[in-house]
Parts: sequence; C-alpha cells; structure tokens
Amino acid sequence: MENAVGTQRQVLTFALGAEVYGVDILRLKEIRGWSPVTRLPHSPHGVLGVLNLRGVVVPIIDLRVRFGLPVAEFTAITVIIVLSLRTVGGDQEYGIVVDKVMDVVDLLPEQVRPTPETAAAAGDVIEGIATVDEQMLILLDAERLVFNERADATPNQAAA
Repeated sequence: MENAVGTQRQVLTFALGAEVYGVDILRLKEIRGWSPVTRLPHSPHGVLGVLNLRGVVVPIIDLRVRFGLPVAEFTAITVIIVLSLRTVGGDQEYGIVVDKVMDVVDLLPEQVRPTPETAAAAGDVIEGIATVDEQMLILLDAERLVFNERADATPNQAAA
C-alpha cells in the first residue's frame, strides 16, 4: 500500500544553457541575484570564491565550470542558488551559479528514471532524469555536486 504522505517531492528547476536541472527544494536556503565574489587563492576548479551572506561565509560554485560547459557572461538573470547541505560538522551553506531559475515542480517517484549507463561519469551528481511537460529535467544530488567537486580538486586534504 502506497503512503500518500511524502511520495511527491518538490524540485527547484533552473537552466544552464539549453538544459534544465533540478535540486530538491528542501535543500534551498535562498535565491539571490548575481553579485561579485571574493576570490580565494588556490580554490578548487569551479569555485569562484566566497560571499558574505548575513555574516556567513558561503563558497560559490559555478556549475558551468563544474559541468565543463562553455563559460557565459553573468547577466541580470544570472542567479546564485544558496543551498543548505549536510556535512560531517552539521549543515553548511553553498552557492551555485546558474543561468536562470525557472520554477518549482512536483515529482512523483515514478516520474524519475535512472541515469543512463552512457552518462556514468556524470552519474555521481545526477540522481535521475524526469520528464515534465515534454521537457527533460536532470535531477542533481546537491551534496555530491558540491562535495565530489571539492574531493576531486583536493584529494590530499580529504585524506588529512
């Protein structure tokens, strides 16, 4: 018997180029317009720098760089999605730069398909693929998106 509570999940959708991605709305802390970041020396690939958001220093990751997409100019519709992610030391905020935020959609578990084997390299950050109103939606695992990037870029620190 299916439990009616908790079967549907909400996903914030956003665009990077022509593709539409989504992250679980429960990870969302805030959406803010683009603002310049403070660059840090020797930052991992894809980490633009940090922002001070109400006294909290938040690392900012450019998803275009993370996904190997062509770099785009930041415009008036470029946004930073601030996510609250679980870490060993508790919840921590991270920002991801995206081309534009689109909508919040409701997904049922049966709408989500596994990542094809041909996309195995990307599978570490992709939870699955859904189709919403004839549009493919790539669902991202927010924790893996941020922490795999940091682990890949700084393997010696991860072992320390």
